[in-house]
Amino acid sequence: MRVLSPTYQSIGAVLLLGFLAFFAGMDTAVAAPTPTPSPAPAPAPAVTSDSEGPQFYSDLLVDVSGVVNGDVYASGQDVTISGNVTGDVIAAAQTIKITGTVGGNIRLAGQNVTISGDVSRSATIFAGSIIITETGKLGNDLVGAASDLKIAGDVGRDLLVSVDRLSIDGSVGGNLTYYSDTEGQIAQGAVDGAVKRVDPPQSTSEDRSPGAAFIAWLLGLLYALVALSLVTLFAGLLFPRWLRQVTYHLMPSPWKALLVGFLASIAVPVALLVLLVTIIGAPLALAGFLVWIALTLATFVYGAFYIGRLLFRGDQHPVVKSFVGGLILITALHIPWLNIVVWLAMVFFGLGAQLLEFHSQRPWRTKPEVDPSIALAPLPDTAESETTPREL
Repeated sequence: MRVLSPTYQSIGAVLLLGFLAFFAGMDTAVAAPTPTPSPAPAPAPAVTSDSEGPQFYSDLLVDVSGVVNGDVYASGQDVTISGNVTGDVIAAAQTIKITGTVGGNIRLAGQNVTISGDVSRSATIFAGSIIITETGKLGNDLVGAASDLKIAGDVGRDLLVSVDRLSIDGSVGGNLTYYSDTEGQIAQGAVDGAVKRVDPPQSTSEDRSPGAAFIAWLLGLLYALVALSLVTLFAGLLFPRWLRQVTYHLMPSPWKALLVGFLASIAVPVALLVLLVTIIGAPLALAGFLVWIALTLATFVYGAFYIGRLLFRGDQHPVVKSFVGGLILITALHIPWLNIVVWLAMVFFGLGAQLLEFHSQRPWRTKPEVDPSIALAPLPDTAESETTPREL
């Protein structure tokens, strides 16, 4: 399978520009509806007369047949330069024909480009097909890209193109450099200078040895351990109480947090996208995206502390729990295939736990009324467990 060069890939973008210009021209050439169902006549081309440049033309059919003292900018379905343009011609269309004379450069983008006139200077052309007829002439260089390039006329100096198929029966006054998978059909003596064919770059993947791949994986793991361990250390040092409160929702039964996190991961982005399309809600949606990204990134810290909390049931400092849990979580995230499951679990559990904690601390939360006549029995003097709702 051939892999096209980056120049080939630009052809598609340029052709898209030509089609956009075509549809833009159609908008200006729509005829008024008639009461009878008879077919509408073909639109007449927009023919220009003598004028001073720069001139701008956009129509379904454009024919610059007069004399333009300056540059010409044209777009449409069919663009023809049959007159005399003293400056440059910049055009984008499905079909472009240069049958007159151009005193400057031409910059063309389209599907089919035909040059049968005289261009005094250089040409830059991106098209599906480029044809320079026997009467066509370019004074200087030709640079471009096309699927098919046929030159029966004259190119004054160098030719630099990227093509699938190249045919030269005319003359090239300078050097020829073309990027192609196949040899071009070049007539004997058609090129005065050097001829060079360059194979398009192929996307080849380097085969690394298992040892090199393991060393690269190990270095990536080491970097992640150092960088993310600092994050978990600072989180355990600065926010120990908040870490306990959030991960408390994972201690008795984590499945509620998993369900909340899974549903929120689907509903919240969709709601923010819907809000984004509205003019009033767009700023709010952007702010919501930033908050949601921050909550998603924070799931790593809560996941690390939760793992450390499961391992250490005693009174170890939150920094120790965050650090050890972070080492385990980072290592799991660097194991192929397992990292997908670990990442999804970390995000769903972490988001669910955060949302449950936000819900429990809502300002409008009401507490149940207690009858003051009922005396509460003293609690037994027991050691505080890890599953206490608000441990310090």
